[in-house]
Amino acid sequence: MSPVGKALWFIESHFSSDITLDDIADAAGVSAYYITRAFGDATGHSAMRYVRGRRLAEAARSLANGARDILSVALDAGYRSHEAFTRAFREQFGVTPEAVREHEGVRNLSLVEPLKMEEAARAVVPPLRFERAPVLLVAGIAQRYTCETSAGIPAQWQRFVPYLGTVPGQIGEVTYGVRCNIDEDGDFDYICGVAVTGFSNLSSEWSRVRIPAQKYAVFSHDEHISTIRSTWITIWHTWLPESGHELVDAPDFERYSEQFDSRTGIGGLEIWIPIKA
Repeated sequence: MSPVGKALWFIESHFSSDITLDDIADAAGVSAYYITRAFGDATGHSAMRYVRGRRLAEAARSLANGARDILSVALDAGYRSHEAFTRAFREQFGVTPEAVREHEGVRNLSLVEPLKMEEAARAVVPPLRFERAPVLLVAGIAQRYTCETSAGIPAQWQRFVPYLGTVPGQIGEVTYGVRCNIDEDGDFDYICGVAVTGFSNLSSEWSRVRIPAQKYAVFSHDEHISTIRSTWITIWHTWLPESGHELVDAPDFERYSEQFDSRTGIGGLEIWIPIKA
């Protein structure tokens, strides 16, 4: 079973307990940093948001079935007070626990149901090589995403492409999609950008990221850009667990060569994963 599969099993078996991201990672046999990235890429959900959503979904069902004591439901869902539970419940569903118990039921609630993997890993690991890359300076347009909102990345690229060739200090025509600053919830910054000679001539409108010198596993994705998630899943599910290599807490990125056509999504790209030397 893959690390994400193990994580899903552990969450579904333990989400009513006070589990942490470290607990999930331990059950999956990987680091917290690994499971944060792998779970989000494979499922489209943050691991810890999924835990909270599953807890609150089951709590909502209990309330709709007429639970008499809201505090008991809150405690069963891992909350230590009625107030904390009500706040989280309202943020998740837009209504109070009392409303669900007394009037609403769950018909109009967007309940978080047990996840099934929508896409499978590829049967064959994509073409791979190893690279030792020097420091890379990237400037462009940045936006912060959750795992659930990352479908907005193509629109971000659409906003950036017209600026190609106008970024001060731009080096060549290669573009980069850099993922960095990932937090425990799986939220991350994504920068559409180009390599630059330095940051000193950049105005405040440009976001920037310095990627340190690093060893990478580099994977080729030669199909249409829309199928990139399957390649990511293969990396997390198959190659990295079986390779003996260890993920490094550093930005990963997609590298689009001059042959990539942003209008058609064809031309291929590379996925650069930071690993220990």
